[in-house]
Amino acid sequence: MVPILASGVLKVIVRPMGTLAQFAELWASWFGMAGPAGGGSRVSSVMELCVNGSAHRVNAEAEKSLLLVLRDDLGLTGAKIGCGEGECGTCTVLVDNEVCRACMTPVGTVIGKRIRTVEGLEEHGELHPLQQAFLECGALQCGYCTAGMLMAAWALLQRNPMPTEPEIIAHMQGNVCRCGCYPRIVRAIQQASRHLDASAAFEARR
Repeated sequence: MVPILASGVLKVIVRPMGTLAQFAELWASWFGMAGPAGGGSRVSSVMELCVNGSAHRVNAEAEKSLLLVLRDDLGLTGAKIGCGEGECGTCTVLVDNEVCRACMTPVGTVIGKRIRTVEGLEEHGELHPLQQAFLECGALQCGYCTAGMLMAAWALLQRNPMPTEPEIIAHMQGNVCRCGCYPRIVRAIQQASRHLDASAAFEARR
């Protein structure tokens, strides 16, 4: 059962946990063996990805999910394995500044594009205002969904620096918090929005 926020109301729906092929791929990644679905061999190739502003060469099948490449090949484990169907948002990263469900995205489709993960939010050892706001507002408990929440919120603020509460709720529909921290997540995004707006105004006056 997966809780989602709809028009400010917590609802519960039932979601399947992914297709057999997706489960087989995750099984192989976790245990280093062929998954229960079997299947033929795939051809790996060396490709270059732009992740968090840096070029990375990886040797992977083009069909392998971006999520597993980030976690297994690049060691970027902020994006999490969740439902496997792009419904829960724990795997959210940005591709060319647009929200991307990494669990459903073949890595071959993002070659030449700019990928940003939660590890790329901080700058010069300082937390991004969104990260700081999540801490100050207590917008997390177990933390499993937090990276995806942050990336989705960052994408929103890039397009709409001062979103209203209904706009925040509508945008964050695809990200599930099983701990039910939705009100605090909304407040954190609002706080970060105010901080970023104040920072932009200060820079404009300099």
